[in-house]
Amino acid sequence: MSAQLTLFAETAPAPKKRARRTHPSVPAVPATTIPTALLRAADWILLNSSGGKDSQSMASHVCRLAAKLGLLHRVVIVHADLGDVEWGGTRTLAEEQARRLGVRFEVVKAEGGDLLARTVARFFKLKAKAEEEARDEGRDPATAKVAPAWPSSTARWCTSDLKRGPIRKLMTRLVAELGDLGRPVRILNCMGQRAAESAPRAKLAAVEIDRPASNGKRHVTTWRPIHGWTDAEVWKEIARSGLPYHEAYDWGMSRLSCSFCVLGCEADVVLAARLRPRKAAQYVAVEKKVGADFKNGLSVRTIIERAKALDAEYGELRRPPRGTALSGYVGKKATRTYLDRLERGRLDLAA
Repeated sequence: MSAQLTLFAETAPAPKKRARRTHPSVPAVPATTIPTALLRAADWILLNSSGGKDSQSMASHVCRLAAKLGLLHRVVIVHADLGDVEWGGTRTLAEEQARRLGVRFEVVKAEGGDLLARTVARFFKLKAKAEEEARDEGRDPATAKVAPAWPSSTARWCTSDLKRGPIRKLMTRLVAELGDLGRPVRILNCMGQRAAESAPRAKLAAVEIDRPASNGKRHVTTWRPIHGWTDAEVWKEIARSGLPYHEAYDWGMSRLSCSFCVLGCEADVVLAARLRPRKAAQYVAVEKKVGADFKNGLSVRTIIERAKALDAEYGELRRPPRGTALSGYVGKKATRTYLDRLERGRLDLAA
């Protein structure tokens, strides 16, 4: 971690962005929104997996549909490896889910450091820009106000840098694998985003053309197969599929991916601090480096204080029984059945 921060202590000016033009062959709207038609039309069915409950239920749901159509050979599960900022075992879990589903698994990872290192790098870029603007305006550079370096709901550069960019490189490889088809390769990019997660996600379309990811060689359609699902439906799909889910949910986390997510609720990040105190300390170090709180109005220092207060009042956390999160939605009997199937490694896509 310290080596990454040192690496980004001095950074070159950010390159100028070029205006992007969409290839004229890229359609403006999807040709269909019917699930079976979307699957049949796709040359590749790409399932984005964070290892979390939504992406795994999306994956098992789509794989069941693809299996009925005889299209599992077109399915690829991709996991964007975020490094140590994500929960331990996440990459291994995503790979195991793909193995049990019987589909191809790919891992992508951004070059140039993890989220913490990139936050520091972003700070120095923003600082240099603010100081340059101050000098141009005849002001003291030392008083220049630096924009927040941490990602936020309005600046989700973590998603574009650590997930979207590397996954688009995989799309380029998948297109090359098929060779010249005499037409653009059709990629159905499946996401586990749900309307119930947040107001912004509720506004997302279930099916849409991803124009920035499309070009003259590939046409990318984004499909959110479980966009309208509730939490209960997600957990019922997990119970039905028999796929293993991450133990962080049994501990009480409501979401996965980054263990300390800037978009996560306070309860989640406090719980993460109780479970990962060393990682929390690294976030504090970055807060000091960039001179800004991890979340607007909520520092990791405060999060750690609240975590320590809970430990002092209730004692350190004890490992919960496997299946704790699932049983709250499907009951103890169905959970026992699920755990038995999980132990024996059974998976029936036609179930």
